[in-house]
Amino acid sequence: MKNALIIGISGQDGAYLARLLLARGYNVFGTSRDAAANDFVRLRDLGIIGDVTLTTLDATVPEQVRQVIADVQPHELYNLGGLTSVGRSFDEPVEAVRSIAVATAVLLEGVRQAARSCRFYSAGSSEAFGDSGPSAATETTGFAPKSPYASAKADAHWQVANYRHAYGLFAVTGILFNHESRLRPADFVVPKIITAAHAIAHGQQGELVLGDIDVARDWGWAPEYVDAIWRMLQTDVPADYVVATGHSMTLREVAADAFDYFGLDWQQHVRTAPEMLRPNELRHSLGDPALAKRDLGWRAHTFGRDLVRTLAEGVAAAAAAATPVSVDAVRAS
Repeated sequence: MKNALIIGISGQDGAYLARLLLARGYNVFGTSRDAAANDFVRLRDLGIIGDVTLTTLDATVPEQVRQVIADVQPHELYNLGGLTSVGRSFDEPVEAVRSIAVATAVLLEGVRQAARSCRFYSAGSSEAFGDSGPSAATETTGFAPKSPYASAKADAHWQVANYRHAYGLFAVTGILFNHESRLRPADFVVPKIITAAHAIAHGQQGELVLGDIDVARDWGWAPEYVDAIWRMLQTDVPADYVVATGHSMTLREVAADAFDYFGLDWQQHVRTAPEMLRPNELRHSLGDPALAKRDLGWRAHTFGRDLVRTLAEGVAAAAAAATPVSVDAVRAS
């Protein structure tokens, strides 16, 4: 059995990845900055909290990283930790750099010193590309970050590439475009829209206030994306991959589909406000997953209107049950 170490296991991707690895027979270890205080609600939601070994780790502290690696002896390490909100990174730019770029450097060095045969995955982000315009971004598209979060992700990307080429580590970055699920925090814009549409339809909320609704993103389904992550560490030759659907959607379209699912006209319930705008908004984001399809045999199946409907079904089912429900479980039933 292989040992897998997931840095940041309590997040959306960490929870889904843990479930996937357990299904494939791995011993799964996960870290959080404070495991004792973390309720690991997403692991509980997926019913796997008792199947993983959890520990506290500040990934920016070399001594802690070396100790955890020595204890776990991982065959694969998945670096999913760090600040995850683009908007929050404008308020906490130093934390974005510390938790993403610095942590990646410390983890890479920990692997180099203590577990050179360990395969290393780092969570990149499409935000590093900036505006892709009408063309889909590929693995060779240049970075033009427009937020502290994106800048930190770009920095981490090149650190991984350096350790791969200079030290011979099996180290890769997955350049993931936006991906959603029922486990996504409600302060992210797609869950926010769908949750609000449900609440307004049931008289629990008056209106929804958004920023720029004409921004477009390539949105996918998180459980499918963690499969791509795992596949990256199973190849013969380490390489970075774009993980995307190849289709984009505006927030206007998301709102229209979400409110329509609950029998409402979105234009009667949504307004925009300048205070909701980000300081440096990314207008259009689109990825080209051709290389992942060719090398990994991976492609997205859930996107666009199907993605919105799947998420809306999950919100409706969770509300009906009055308990948190993972939307992919609803979709599979």
